[in-house]
Amino acid sequence: FDYDLVIIGAGVGGHGAALHAVEEGLKTAIIEGDVVGGTCVNRGCVPSKALLAVSGRMRELHDEHHMKSLGLQVSSTGYDRQAVADHANNLASKIRSNLTNSMKAMGVDILTGFGKIVGKQKVRYGKVGFPEKEITAKNIIIATGSVPFVPKGIEIDGKTVFTSDHALKLESVPDWIAIVGSGYIGLEFSDVYTALGSEVTFVEALDQLMPGFDPEIAKLAQRVLINTRKIDYHTGVFASKKITPAKDGKPVLIELIDAKTKEHKETLEVDAALIATGRAPFTSGLGLENINVVTQRGFIPVDERMQVTDADGNVVPNLFCIGDANGKLMLAHAASAQGISVVEQISGRDHILNHLSIPAACFTHPEISMVGLTEPQAREKADNEGFEVSVVKTSFKANTKALAENEGDGIAKMIYRPDTGEILGVHILGLHAADLIHEASNAIALGTRLQELKLAVHAHPTLSEVLDELFKAAKVNSGVSHSVNEPVAA
Repeated sequence: FDYDLVIIGAGVGGHGAALHAVEEGLKTAIIEGDVVGGTCVNRGCVPSKALLAVSGRMRELHDEHHMKSLGLQVSSTGYDRQAVADHANNLASKIRSNLTNSMKAMGVDILTGFGKIVGKQKVRYGKVGFPEKEITAKNIIIATGSVPFVPKGIEIDGKTVFTSDHALKLESVPDWIAIVGSGYIGLEFSDVYTALGSEVTFVEALDQLMPGFDPEIAKLAQRVLINTRKIDYHTGVFASKKITPAKDGKPVLIELIDAKTKEHKETLEVDAALIATGRAPFTSGLGLENINVVTQRGFIPVDERMQVTDADGNVVPNLFCIGDANGKLMLAHAASAQGISVVEQISGRDHILNHLSIPAACFTHPEISMVGLTEPQAREKADNEGFEVSVVKTSFKANTKALAENEGDGIAKMIYRPDTGEILGVHILGLHAADLIHEASNAIALGTRLQELKLAVHAHPTLSEVLDELFKAAKVNSGVSHSVNEPVAA
């Protein structure tokens, strides 16, 4: 074989797999048809954090009550739109360069072009208009990621009707923007736009905003992140029948259709519309038909070890798929974790990734983070398997560090099994929630029980004491072992 491992796609998932592979002594190549870093670095989580950093500063400076409570006076604030956009672009460029250099330094061969599987352990790649090259590999990982999903009926012009790809360029700040979808992407952009002066209208097909979040956290988040800002919303409506870009002096037109009756409800007229209806796998043109693999809604089917399965349900030997392309958990760090797990298997060590231990975060102000099951999911699991569920909560208003920052809005919630001390889920809304969640995610990953976590020491005064209070508040049945156990979450 030309290589021990060939990875198609150089996003965060492919990068993580490549570095771990060379550490394990595998001759590795990675194929990229666009730019290193994929969606996260170039059109997703990296540049969006640059915009959110600006929105956070703007929001804080505009909060006169907050400033006065800290003894500060701010006479005026403003921003340079192009400079803000440049900050996001420069950050993406820097991280992209870092990823490229790290792979080159480790000895990963970076091959330019679009990769395609042409047979068992064979890959062809090349640029459009140039001769293609064929290489062989003992193992192949597909890591091609995803693209913004745009429902039928929505006309994208990239200026007044656009996806997150366009929004991250911040070519304009509309006076009034509709955001179709209230998940992570929609919430984060609502934070950016309202901080920069826009009015926002959410359009959500389901009956409640933030449908993917724990309901209790979503309810509080709505009060803190939506009700206090220049945001209104329509729930239970589709906006996908027709969205027309602004032209000839006319505004963007959005036809709202009742999700249940399918009847026209009203037409919104706004300056711009951001389509944040999720993401679709980027899996076309990979040559999957050459190995009898059929996608499911575009996703490549895999088993618990990320091994690709064919149309007959059989594992395709030496072929794996990680990240957004398999649809298991569409997060950049999940893709990287899956890639590392695959390399472990290739290196002769069986490894199954526990996806319930992978945290997620929404970088609003304040942040939201979560790991494991929501309360409804945990109770359903308990009913099916015959065990009890308990819930404990603590408020940021009781945390010294949060109060010192005058950032007492927030809550942490833990769902657990009182009979075993197993953590089923943790959800946090509050200052630096995205950083706090990892203690809980690591506990789930390692199978650490609450009996052990209750004895852990946290520095005072720190935000980490929010988790400390959760652990100590949990009521675990007496007589249960205090030892660290193997991971038990499914």
